[in-house]
Amino acid sequence: MNINTITAVYFVGAGGIGMSALIRYFLSKGKQVAGYDKTPSDLTAQLNREGAVIHYEDNISLIPDAFKDPAKTLVVYTPAVPETHTELAWFCQNGFEIMKRARVLGEITNCSRGLCIAGTHGKTTTSSMLAHLLKQSHVDCNAFLGGILKNYDSNLMLSDKSDLTVIEADEFDRSFHWLTPYMAVITAADPDHLDIYGTEEAYRESFEHFTSLIRPDGCLLMKKGINVTPRLKEGVKLYTYTGAEEADFYAENIHIGNGEIHFDFVGPDIRIANIQLGVPVKVNIENGVAAIALAWLNGVTPEEIRKGMASFAGPKRRFDFHLKKDAIVLIDDYAHHPAELAASIQSVKELYAGRKVTGIFQPHLYTRTRDFAPDFAASLSLLDELILLDIYPAREEPIPGVTSEIIFDAVTIPAKKLIRKSELLDLVEKEADTFEVVLMVGAGDIDRLIEPVKQILDKKL
Repeated sequence: MNINTITAVYFVGAGGIGMSALIRYFLSKGKQVAGYDKTPSDLTAQLNREGAVIHYEDNISLIPDAFKDPAKTLVVYTPAVPETHTELAWFCQNGFEIMKRARVLGEITNCSRGLCIAGTHGKTTTSSMLAHLLKQSHVDCNAFLGGILKNYDSNLMLSDKSDLTVIEADEFDRSFHWLTPYMAVITAADPDHLDIYGTEEAYRESFEHFTSLIRPDGCLLMKKGINVTPRLKEGVKLYTYTGAEEADFYAENIHIGNGEIHFDFVGPDIRIANIQLGVPVKVNIENGVAAIALAWLNGVTPEEIRKGMASFAGPKRRFDFHLKKDAIVLIDDYAHHPAELAASIQSVKELYAGRKVTGIFQPHLYTRTRDFAPDFAASLSLLDELILLDIYPAREEPIPGVTSEIIFDAVTIPAKKLIRKSELLDLVEKEADTFEVVLMVGAGDIDRLIEPVKQILDKKL
């Protein structure tokens, strides 16, 4: 099927952040768009306002008539949807063209110069930074992002003059193997998704295969020290980067204080002095170095880079400040892997040295909790105080013996509480005057509690 000639696109799992960018893309091309998602959200409500027709019951009769012609309809699904899903099974049985989200993204972008950002963590922020640097420069770009970029209130950017496309390259279910990168970044390769890959070696091998897909005229930028052996075609250039120590691209003269971070960007034959980091947390220094490197390699000028980094507001749910007062700070972050959780906590503790940091963490997935419970406990032990919630299951069924308690029991700090999500607001109400810096973390539905927690803290303090 030619995705340019179809008239209708139906999404099974329409509320996912990656799916929503494709929905916006097809709407921009004048296609009819509809779909199903398990639960309504702010994002699905926005997509409905933009022209999509999304419902929340797995029911064939709710599929609009315009999407029941196999010759004119493309069906896009996410691997998170089970094969037993009634609507998806109906499309399969009736001869529809059905593609995974990753394949559709690969089809759309294979004629452009893809700037593909991969990694266990850091990829959403890095790809968002890169897209912003390019978009506000004379270079311009298209972008399919894994977060809603606050500067644009969208995860999709389109350009009528640039063939550069920034793509967040998702390793889940080997999705990034559908891409053909012009340039690629690997921010991290800490093992994850072992329910899919089985072993750490298989996970690492998927990144190595990803590097083999880079075009011969392109390049790979890898964080220094990552345990990945690139398999590059002849002609592909290899660069390294770090946040502070020497590599091909790195940061120097880093100054952290008064809620701001400034640094010099250093690369082969280039130095850009006194860059201000728009989202001032330490972990974003290395993300910024990677984004600046690719922007510079694609023609963005030093002055445009300096201006773009200072004006970068960040994607929602990545170090998202909801309260920033003398008495109380409330930050929301999407971290859901032990390594990024540790980086998140350390960044906050450095930014607010001497103040008590309370973490409210919601584990994401039973399998991830089972596979990394000791690592989660070690990361959470960096906090001054922990409030641990029950596991958000997403696509998974419960696993006997796997609960938040196996993390909680291994956390070494004395100030820790294990509660149900439904108990959080009462606890915050009771202890609000003891909080100084609150970090709410997780990839599940903890974000729905941000606003009520904010209101309690704002009112009390």
